[in-house]
Amino acid sequence: MMTEAQKIAPPIPSRRPELTAEIQARTGLDETVIRNLVHCFYGKVQEDPILGPIFAKRIVDWAPHLERMTAFWSSVALMTGRYHGAPVPQHEGLPIQWAHFERWLELFRQTAHDVCDPAGADHVIERAERIARSLNIAVQDARAPEVPTLR
Repeated sequence: MMTEAQKIAPPIPSRRPELTAEIQARTGLDETVIRNLVHCFYGKVQEDPILGPIFAKRIVDWAPHLERMTAFWSSVALMTGRYHGAPVPQHEGLPIQWAHFERWLELFRQTAHDVCDPAGADHVIERAERIARSLNIAVQDARAPEVPTLR
């Protein structure tokens, strides 16, 4: 049944399916590749002596986390819109510095090159680098003392 708003305004067609199809054709990425990337990457993270302990303190049940991260990377890499969440608050308060993000990127780059076609690896790595920079800034800003408001 249509709502009153739907009857008044025609729906705006989404370009998302076309964007996703174009990205898939250009990069070789699809949901199967993304799932494999996420599972392989976080397998390495769990075993990593630097990152593993940080994740182990926050994640007890990995299955829901892997599903959430698969949806996240599907949204980031394929523009699917599957992820609905706020990553920044999840990272605030973690005992991490830029060196941790560098290690995260090192493992991500390795995994992307192992799992994806070259164009797909380049595509997800570029996004991972932006995400790491943004999250690092957000985490560091959250630690900064509040600046008084000038009046």
